[in-house]
Amino acid sequence: MHLRDFSATGQYDYDLVVIGGGSGGLACSKEAAGLGLKVAVLDYVEPSVRGTKWGLGGTCVNVGCIPKKLMHQAALLGTAVKHARKYGWQISGPVYHDWATMAEAVQNHVKSLNWGHRVQLQDKKVTYLNMKGSLVDEHTVKGLTKAGKETVLTAKNIVIATGGRPKYPTNIPGAMEHGLTNVALECAGFLTGVGLDTTVMVRSIALRGFDQQMAGLVTDYMEAYGTKFAWKCVPKRLDKLSSGALRVTWTDTQTGNEHEDTYDSVLWAVGRAPETKAVGLDKLGVQLNKETGKIVVGADESTSVPNIYAFGDIGEGRPELTPTAIKAGKLLARRLAGQSTELMNYDSVPTTVFTPLEYGCVGLSEHEAEKRYGKDNIEVYHAFYKPLEFTVAGHDANQCYIKVVCERDGDQRILGLHFTGPNAGEVTQGFAMGFQCGATYSHLLQTVGIHPTCAEEVVKVNITKRSGLDATVTGC
Repeated sequence: MHLRDFSATGQYDYDLVVIGGGSGGLACSKEAAGLGLKVAVLDYVEPSVRGTKWGLGGTCVNVGCIPKKLMHQAALLGTAVKHARKYGWQISGPVYHDWATMAEAVQNHVKSLNWGHRVQLQDKKVTYLNMKGSLVDEHTVKGLTKAGKETVLTAKNIVIATGGRPKYPTNIPGAMEHGLTNVALECAGFLTGVGLDTTVMVRSIALRGFDQQMAGLVTDYMEAYGTKFAWKCVPKRLDKLSSGALRVTWTDTQTGNEHEDTYDSVLWAVGRAPETKAVGLDKLGVQLNKETGKIVVGADESTSVPNIYAFGDIGEGRPELTPTAIKAGKLLARRLAGQSTELMNYDSVPTTVFTPLEYGCVGLSEHEAEKRYGKDNIEVYHAFYKPLEFTVAGHDANQCYIKVVCERDGDQRILGLHFTGPNAGEVTQGFAMGFQCGATYSHLLQTVGIHPTCAEEVVKVNITKRSGLDATVTGC
């Protein structure tokens, strides 16, 4: 075991050691270094069950947000090509998608981001160690290389930002051997969009945790788009046939009947588990939620052990979203550097589901607003609208919908905003800032829309659900 000398910061090797090189860990380490702290970050990717490995940057960069959005874009372009003929583009012959070309382009971009992160750490003078980090005590971390070499680092403070990994349904025979893991509706959407026959098996409801009216619109659109759904079904086993095809056996929980069919590939999307088991938390008595395995943290991201902090996907009750981890990591770094006392605000965090019809939201769902404030104390304004770009192409817009959930009295503070339609992420991001400023329905009405856009329909909503009137937008 190699021990580093105690020279840089007096008592410790580093001011801060970060375990985890995902979006949050990198943001925290670079911010801290920029504020004058001596920082080291340890990152090591355990290969998946299928042996998949990736570079620096965590889930988002390598196997999450970035490749997902690029493949979503590939599917949108396919739809655009089909619509192009209606706009006068002369496209002769069949249009088809080449998966290998797309995959290579996506991987090349991901590799450029991996390299970019390495360069940024070097520029910020952050020590990067490709090692698996674990806790020894509240000031000491052990790093273990792939070859088994150990290095010990000491630090005034330690941050754990190891994120999570996909779960496999280990109770289903064949799942570990033959299945892959991924995000259900978004993957099903872009797979359908590039021309692949895709089925989603849903045990209970889609988009758990989101507004269920909006979730229904998303899946209705996907079914019309060509994605198949097996509702209220539970997989029983997975077998690989001599032909190479995968035979899936499942049970319909409504009828009790058993069914089977064959597929080329199976993706499991049954949730994620926090990467906390191999970090040495039990050795120090760091408090975990026994049900979720996540670390119990305070408002300042502190754990139950002094000098050890945790944030991102491994924090109990925290949103599993890249931007929140990045923001929380930067704020934590500023506090540890003594430059700020600002805490992360986890309320009204916006997000978007990149399904074929995108769904963006910020704030409370209608159900959650009713639960907190009472049904008689909220007002829901809504509208069905048709994006201009859908008109000439004759594209189905039945699920393009806006819902603004407000307090019923006074200026009607906006509690939640929900939007399905093109560019939902861009639309939602703009309105999200209003939530930080206490936006009200009055503010919405005072806002001048940009014409012709989908976003302008948000500032025009005036029909309440309570009224029972037709909420379909007519005219321009």
